[in-house]
Amino acid sequence: MGRQRPSGRPRRPLQLAVMALLNHRPWAGPVLVLAGVVNAGAIGYRLSEGWDWGDCYWMVLITLSTMGFSDANTPVVHSGGRIVTALLIVGGLVVVQQTIQRLLELTNSGYFRLLSERRYRQQLQRTMNNHVILCGYGRIGREIADQLMAEAVPLLVVEMDPDRSAEAEQRGLTVLQADATLDETLEEGGIHRCRALVAALPSNAANLYVVLSARGLSPRCRLIARADSAEAEGKLRLAGADQVVSPYVAGARTMAATALRPLALNFMELLAGSDCEVEEFQLSSDPQRLGPLNGSSLAELQLGRRSGALVLAIRNPVQPSLLANPSGDVRLAPGQQLVVLGSKEQLNRMAALLGPGLVSMEAMQA
Repeated sequence: MGRQRPSGRPRRPLQLAVMALLNHRPWAGPVLVLAGVVNAGAIGYRLSEGWDWGDCYWMVLITLSTMGFSDANTPVVHSGGRIVTALLIVGGLVVVQQTIQRLLELTNSGYFRLLSERRYRQQLQRTMNNHVILCGYGRIGREIADQLMAEAVPLLVVEMDPDRSAEAEQRGLTVLQADATLDETLEEGGIHRCRALVAALPSNAANLYVVLSARGLSPRCRLIARADSAEAEGKLRLAGADQVVSPYVAGARTMAATALRPLALNFMELLAGSDCEVEEFQLSSDPQRLGPLNGSSLAELQLGRRSGALVLAIRNPVQPSLLANPSGDVRLAPGQQLVVLGSKEQLNRMAALLGPGLVSMEAMQA
């Protein structure tokens, strides 16, 4: 048997490009046809009447818009131009009507709204960096947003409820109205470039989904989740949450601390309202990267005197408990975490002194 020929001719690159344009931009077809009618009419007037291009396009405009020839400046039309005008009237009625009808259909179907949302999300992916993703803008989410705004931390609110999203936008927050439990939402929110993610949704199951999705997408992202019970706290930690906070437990501890240690609590409130911050400095577990810091004591390094920051505690990788108020004899070792108090400038100087031995800096709640 001989070789069979294809049933149709191969499509040319221009034809494929036009088809792709029409598929991705359904408004392009009617607009292109309308532009073709306008240009064809202008060319027709140019050839039949010899007018300049301004008069040609003006004649096409008043013909298609049904303005008529009431304008005193309208050029005199001869027989050739009348034929072009007649064709414009007949073709224009159909083309203009179809174009308007198609644009109205796209508007009613929500196409332009979805297109605007897509551009907004693409802009988020380009601009958001080293920010905090806050999932949920309920009562807890609003308090978290207020604290982060007071610290001038870049914040992205992910909220699916339209009313809460509008409220967050009115307060000047960047909002992504979408389902935070979906992987594509977290990717659009910049999960790979954020400094932390806070799951503050009202449902334990929803927070669990968010933590699972975020940990799968970004293993190094710091995840903080809200839980309403001890069982939910355990599941969230198993899912990969770095920190789980219960509003009821935190509120009860604050009330107990107010009754037992009011001065200490007032100090922490004053500290939260000042320019001081408490951050965790994670040292490298590689002794070579740690360099001369490895085995040196705090007294020898003089970190506090040289930076102005205060080392509050040290956590060793072997012993999970904190060594509070370390003395000058305490020596640095690979994998340690330093809890440091100071202003942003002082903390930056501390980071510069630690040099390549510093792996990361994470803010803590003062």
